[in-house]
Amino acid sequence: MTQTIAIGAYTDTDAQALTGELGALALPELAALAALPEDQRNGVRALAYKGHDPLGGAQMDLLPKLEVIANFGVGYDAIDVAAANARKVLVTNTPDVLTEDVADLAVALILTHAREVVPAAQYVLDGDWARGADLPLAHKVSGRRVGILGLGRIGQQIAQRMAAFNCPIHYWSRRPKDAPGWTWHDTPEALAANSDFLVIALVGGAETAGLVSAPVIAALPENAVVVNISRGSTVDEDALIAALEDGRIRGAALDVMLNEPNPNPRLLALPNVLLLPHIGSATVETRAEMGALQRRNITAVLAGQPAETPVNTGFGA
Repeated sequence: MTQTIAIGAYTDTDAQALTGELGALALPELAALAALPEDQRNGVRALAYKGHDPLGGAQMDLLPKLEVIANFGVGYDAIDVAAANARKVLVTNTPDVLTEDVADLAVALILTHAREVVPAAQYVLDGDWARGADLPLAHKVSGRRVGILGLGRIGQQIAQRMAAFNCPIHYWSRRPKDAPGWTWHDTPEALAANSDFLVIALVGGAETAGLVSAPVIAALPENAVVVNISRGSTVDEDALIAALEDGRIRGAALDVMLNEPNPNPRLLALPNVLLLPHIGSATVETRAEMGALQRRNITAVLAGQPAETPVNTGFGA
């Protein structure tokens, strides 16, 4: 009887590792859990989860002996941690291993948007360069003010990278941090007013939903670009789209958005928006490390040992 269920679209390598190391039973999606026979569900102690569908108390109750939900990814907003607490279920995630990749992508978004890399590449492919057509000038990055909304692990790495571009670093977090000459602002609005690039590096979930509100967007300078590598839920998307459509801000570069993978058609129609398909951690190396950490957390809990990266506390060894 398997003690582990793996839910989600895992790579062949991760799927084989989950089966080989943990004897996991693979399910394609969360909805398939209810279809399992009761005696099979009753033996499950660990759930490896890779998905965005809400995982709440109803799903946990289908697994009465569940001890751990190991999330594939640093963001665990799809998992109802309060429901897990009530059932004494440990939740783990995979932080740190993806920090550098996500920070790298944030810098790539800033550079790609500002320097108009995608239109310039298309200019060559379309033969416009050879025909001598005009290519509009792009915008400078070095020396521009970079505002980091959320100075956690990823936010700090983004700030360090952009400081190397001689960019003044501004940030907002719940309280000031020990930062090397970076400027703290006590509200997101104050940060926005001092940002040429506003980089959103928040955790997802109810506490940060809509934190980049209409007033925050209204506080941005006219030349500002919004960069989001966190969660689409952190932004009032209607307010952002309105500011982009009206030319109130220069643009946006988004790796995340609401209603993924079907973004708002108004976003798709905007020439001043760069959209990517949520690829912050999408490198071979990082995804392998994320899978390995997920499996180590499960292995530890099943062996009665502490998990490496718990989200909640007081459960397990």
